[in-house]
Amino acid sequence: MTARSVALFVLAAVLEIGGAWLVWQGVREQRGWLWVGAGVVALGLYGFAAALQPSAEFGRVLAAYGGVFIAGSLLWGAVADGFRPDRWDVAGALVCLVGVALIMYAPRSG
Repeated sequence: MTARSVALFVLAAVLEIGGAWLVWQGVREQRGWLWVGAGVVALGLYGFAAALQPSAEFGRVLAAYGGVFIAGSLLWGAVADGFRPDRWDVAGALVCLVGVALIMYAPRSG
């Protein structure tokens, strides 16, 4: 179940960050409405990916996804736009991912 959850977080990050990037490219870089439309579709699919998480707790899933989004955004920027995260970016992303693990996968009673 944890592997499925992690895979869904990765899929959600690709869809949300990729969708936002496509909209950014379409609007800010004047690549056109086709890019914007593809971004909107990807953003809509992100909502479905998030809804497929095994946890039934919406707040928990979205709070944890926030940490995945932070780390994924830095990675996307590095790969797609040549952004080079510094050590503080990397440290912050790692702290966020530890938070994700605590929120989603820490043992709970009841």
